[in-house]
Amino acid sequence: MATKANNTNNVTNIMGNSRDLFIALAVVVVVIMLIVPLPTVLLDTFMAMNMVLGLLILLIVLYTKKATDFSVFPTILLVVTVFGLALNVSSTRLILTQGADFDGRMIRAFSSFVVGSGGTEGLVVGFIIFIVIIAVQVVVITKGATRVSEVAARFALDGLPGKQMAIEAEFNSGAITEEEARSRKQDLQQEVDFYGAMDGSSKFISGNVKIGIFITAINILGGIIIGAAIHGEPIAQAVETYISFSIGDGLLSQFPALLISTATGIVVTRSVSNGTLGEDVAIQFTRDARIYWIGAFVLLGFALLPGFPWYVLIPMALLLGLLAFKLGQTQKRKAQFNDMMAASADPKKPKEDTGEMSPVVPLDALSLELGYGLIPLVDKDKGAELLERVQGVRRQSALDLGLVIPKIRIIDNMLLEPSEYCFKIRGVDVGQGKIRMGYYLCINPGTVREELPGEKTRDPAFGLPAIWIYEDRRDEAERAGYTVVDPPSIIATHLTEIIKRHASEILGRQETQAILDTLKKEYPAVVDEVLGQKALSLGEIQKVLQGLLREQVSIRNMVTILEAVADFAPVTRDIRFLTEKARQALGRQLCHRYIDEDRVLHVLTIDQGLEQKIIESRVEIAAGVMSALDPAVQNAWIKALSRSVSAMQEHGWFPIILCSEQARYLVKSSTERELPELVVLSVHEIVSDITLEQVGVVRLDR
Repeated sequence: MATKANNTNNVTNIMGNSRDLFIALAVVVVVIMLIVPLPTVLLDTFMAMNMVLGLLILLIVLYTKKATDFSVFPTILLVVTVFGLALNVSSTRLILTQGADFDGRMIRAFSSFVVGSGGTEGLVVGFIIFIVIIAVQVVVITKGATRVSEVAARFALDGLPGKQMAIEAEFNSGAITEEEARSRKQDLQQEVDFYGAMDGSSKFISGNVKIGIFITAINILGGIIIGAAIHGEPIAQAVETYISFSIGDGLLSQFPALLISTATGIVVTRSVSNGTLGEDVAIQFTRDARIYWIGAFVLLGFALLPGFPWYVLIPMALLLGLLAFKLGQTQKRKAQFNDMMAASADPKKPKEDTGEMSPVVPLDALSLELGYGLIPLVDKDKGAELLERVQGVRRQSALDLGLVIPKIRIIDNMLLEPSEYCFKIRGVDVGQGKIRMGYYLCINPGTVREELPGEKTRDPAFGLPAIWIYEDRRDEAERAGYTVVDPPSIIATHLTEIIKRHASEILGRQETQAILDTLKKEYPAVVDEVLGQKALSLGEIQKVLQGLLREQVSIRNMVTILEAVADFAPVTRDIRFLTEKARQALGRQLCHRYIDEDRVLHVLTIDQGLEQKIIESRVEIAAGVMSALDPAVQNAWIKALSRSVSAMQEHGWFPIILCSEQARYLVKSSTERELPELVVLSVHEIVSDITLEQVGVVRLDR
């Protein structure tokens, strides 16, 4: 293993040394080119390389997110500038020495392309184009890039102490680690060094342009003198030959310089960007469709005026209009998506950032977080089935429990798996599951006649065994006896169970106050008697209601609940006692949930001796009272009760236990963990117009 590691290190070192050697040789060759003549073939090769290098540098700059990511740019700028000047010197030597016999293909191709086939007109046009390109590069691009480099370097240097102090403050407060602080300081120093280097390197560009003009002028003047005086060429032929070659050489050398100066300008003007130029343009040019509508109408207006080329303006206007329409549709979908993600929450307008944070960051009473793969379930363009189901669940919960569930915020969470969802109550997970889009969940209720092949799973709401099947097998699954559920129904059913199990946690003081405020409009006397006379505080009423909801007793009949509480509040303010009295006042409502068609209530009873043991096990704790049976007795009690409950369920009856008022809450507290669905009623909660049928007695094994 050690030998392999050493071999790897040796290979890495050799490769690193090879790269360093190549760079060193390249720089030396560039400098030597200023002195040693080059053959035309090699000159053409180097000129092509110069063009490609300029193009590559521009592309790298366009696709670089941060200027400091291309930290070698100032050094590359120097090397490329010297390389271009060396090519200028070599081409000048060959043009002046060979004259009309000069066979550099790159320069000849450029001169013929720009100047044309020849003649005075082509020379003048080519010379004018050369002057215009030089002027644009000197006056516009290079001068602007140089000025921006100066300002960027100055501001980077001036802001260095403040930024370093901010990093130190974050480190001292514990917001960042020592490693993060060191990394940020290095990035900051690199940024300052980069813009400082760019301030000096931008002078290379301006100097390169100026020397390019000088070299071109020397080529023209020296060429005419050499051609006419030394080679004996006619003055007209010398002028045409050397001006043509000089313009081609000048443009060929200035074209890469133009690319590099453009790249320099882009680098120094994008200091505030964190994305590539394409990303920034795409985002910032597509924020508002209105500007493109206005542009389209302006072009149409110009097209209607006499003399304007309508055949050009109208197609452009149509293209702008099409772009505006597409952007408008995209913005509309984004707005709908944002509304959809905040579907059941009252959106609060963002306040102006004053640099201060609110001391309270409230959590949603109930929220649903979705993985990105489940977002189509709440997409209005695709029906938004889940949104409708959620609203239906809230309405049904209000009818069943009397609790108006706060609007449920639906948001996407990138930390979840694409097919995962989770429910949170005030920021804490209370249930989660996975959905396979394009599949149905087939739950086995225990009556399946023929099992179907499929991916095995469990129903997230009840934990029943289930399988995932394709949509086209739904009818087959239903015939086999499965309960087939689509993805929106899975989440909606799970939400219903979450609300039932955690209704007491969802009900806060604010929700309690809203209930009382609404009730006071029609029943002011009831509310005033409870609150107005200070019989109970808002918090105590909330606790009574939570006690009812904890056992899934509906609080919709608030008048009866408050009247019962008001009757006994002068006697005691014990929350447990008041809750029991509220339950007794709701006796008809409780019994009605569990009676059969013949108004018969099937119940289990508890052996008198066992019930007395449960009552005697009563202990007071900070949260109230609870049963504290001996562990052996507790285990025997649960086992005996589980057998009796199973027997009741086999007959299709609700698992209900009937006991005395003193034992009711103690029985519930002793069985809540093992048998959460067990219903415990007291004798005082049974109304007289129903029939009681005892189906068993729970006794401890002897």
